[in-house]
Amino acid sequence: MKTQATWLPDRRDVIWIDFNPKAGGEIGDVHPLLVLSPAAFNERTGLVIGLPMTHAERHADNPFAVIWRGTDNSSSYIVANQPKSFDWRARRAKPHPCQRAPARVFQEACEVLQQILALPA
Repeated sequence: MKTQATWLPDRRDVIWIDFNPKAGGEIGDVHPLLVLSPAAFNERTGLVIGLPMTHAERHADNPFAVIWRGTDNSSSYIVANQPKSFDWRARRAKPHPCQRAPARVFQEACEVLQQILALPA
């Protein structure tokens, strides 16, 4: 098991991170973040790129939110229309109890983000 001193967020990890300061309709406060960027990038730059996650039911109607149903039948929403880049060390990120998103949920979130950005292949 990695200690906090050696911990490094990796692609598909779910981490806790402070989203503040926020503005307007952005997600704020400490929330989970689904990590999109690979560990090598995160380590080298000190940044992490990801998608915020929330339990807020207002995202149930958001066409850009991917639902992740937990084993306890709870719902989390991965908000693909709010990609974020944070200095994960300065914001004192830490592992979330969920640890990693299932491959199918991660893939779906990436597909929704790709629909928004329409990045060339």
